[in-house]
Amino acid sequence: MRTEDLIQSLSADTRAIPRYAAERRLATGLLLGGLAALAVMVPWMGFRDDLPGAMMTFSFAMKWAYTISLALLALLVTHHIARPDATGLRHARLIAIPFGLLVVAAIVELSSTPVGGWMPMWLGGSWRECSARVAVLSIPVFAGMLWAFRALAPTRLTAAGAAAGLASGACAATVYGLHCPEVSATFVLTWYSLGMVLAAALGALVGPKLLRW
Repeated sequence: MRTEDLIQSLSADTRAIPRYAAERRLATGLLLGGLAALAVMVPWMGFRDDLPGAMMTFSFAMKWAYTISLALLALLVTHHIARPDATGLRHARLIAIPFGLLVVAAIVELSSTPVGGWMPMWLGGSWRECSARVAVLSIPVFAGMLWAFRALAPTRLTAAGAAAGLASGACAATVYGLHCPEVSATFVLTWYSLGMVLAAALGALVGPKLLRW
């Protein structure tokens, strides 16, 4: 068979891929995973009692702005690294922006609080379980991301797993915020971030095994 004939036969059944198909699939995977995490969180921990009023406060908005922005930026990185021709972690540096802004907020918070109040502000009342709960809630979100990756073709599997894990952890932290009463920037910066880092590390660990195509 001539090369031209072989190429024509291989391409005969190909279909055009809709524009933004990868973006929609990743966003759908993150959304479905987030709903699954919510379904786990509600019977396990429940919503905080004062949730309607708390959602109207600046502190709650700050917490959600941090986790949601990280989820979206990590999803942007995931979209790039999921391409087979990805050469670098494009947009990864943008992740430092919400983190840096929260660092500034934590410094301002600490500077306006007597030294004796720093430890309660940092540890809150739930530091022992916060990070672990965020990491556990990231598992169903990561499962949604795995579904999305079935239509993609990543070649840098460790990096793709880490990016997907960070997106999953940030989405899980957003869901966990519906239960967690802690609103200190210092608390969120430490324990929420640690939970997201754990999710990213888990994604990097299992990425080479689960994202292979």
